[in-house]
Amino acid sequence: MELLGALSPPWWLLLLSLLILLLWATRRSPWEPRKCPTDLTGKTVIVTGANSGIGKCVAMDLARRNARIILACRSRERGQAAVEEIRAATGNPAVVLRLLDTSSLASVRAFASAVLREEPRLDVLVNNAGVTGLPFAITSEGFEQTFATNYLGPFLLTNLLLGECRGWGESGGLWGLLPAHPLLCTDLLKASAPARVVNVSSFRHSKGTADSAFLTGQRSPGGYDAAYNSTKLMNVLFTAELARRLQGTGVTANALSPGVVHTGIMRHFSFPVRALFSLLRPFMKSAEQGAASTIFCAVSEEAAGITGKYFDSSCRLALPSAAARDAALARKLWEASERLTGLTEQD
Repeated sequence: MELLGALSPPWWLLLLSLLILLLWATRRSPWEPRKCPTDLTGKTVIVTGANSGIGKCVAMDLARRNARIILACRSRERGQAAVEEIRAATGNPAVVLRLLDTSSLASVRAFASAVLREEPRLDVLVNNAGVTGLPFAITSEGFEQTFATNYLGPFLLTNLLLGECRGWGESGGLWGLLPAHPLLCTDLLKASAPARVVNVSSFRHSKGTADSAFLTGQRSPGGYDAAYNSTKLMNVLFTAELARRLQGTGVTANALSPGVVHTGIMRHFSFPVRALFSLLRPFMKSAEQGAASTIFCAVSEEAAGITGKYFDSSCRLALPSAAARDAALARKLWEASERLTGLTEQD
């Protein structure tokens, strides 16, 4: 009875208050984007999935730093609304929209073709676009839609923007993936070095499985959550192998977790799940807070020269899961992805 009395209010209220304070403290990052002095005048940045959530917050921050921002979005209407909002908020007129659907490799190729043809430089590529909660489905190109959107599309986009300078004949260039264009330099990121590739992953990658058969739907990881987790593991593996291949080029590649963030990413889930997600909102990061680790990797002096690493939501270097550190698995996934996207046609 004495124990029950000791644990009765106000002790329960005190413990609850301490728990809430702890959760609130974990929402905040020790690195504050607004305190970072990096200016991006003369630099060009691509942010995928930039019409809402973390992507829009990243684009907003980098626009304030005077970068030319390319918002890569699926929806023309929502993308243009974001462009106008960011221009108005930052006073930066160099914010433009290009349509991109990362679930479609054809869309990725068209987007990359336009960027390579029209942009003189590319300093930062932020692969942020992602989905969860979609039912298992195969796209018209033969890929499972969640894996295409979250992993295979960004894999192809990054590689297309990391090609080599060459003259292209009438049959088209970059291994037949882009339209013919004479004397077109396709190594924008390398030519703009020091440049950065930033891949938005998740702490949920530790629960994922990297099986290339998931990409085509030959096998399924089983459920929405498992699919999302597996794509995020693939993001980390891709980052590690990309960094290895880019050694000496001046282009770095890092992955990160934004943490538990309240955004519209849960829109494809059932109403009860979305309702629960909303109830937990007070204990989650806002989209602006969740964008901090992405901005850190994209512009901070502290991240300069670091490559092939994984940063947690507090912008600290963290050790990813054992599977994410498997170099052989990373190479195997890369090679399978090359075959599926047609990149091995360069050989």
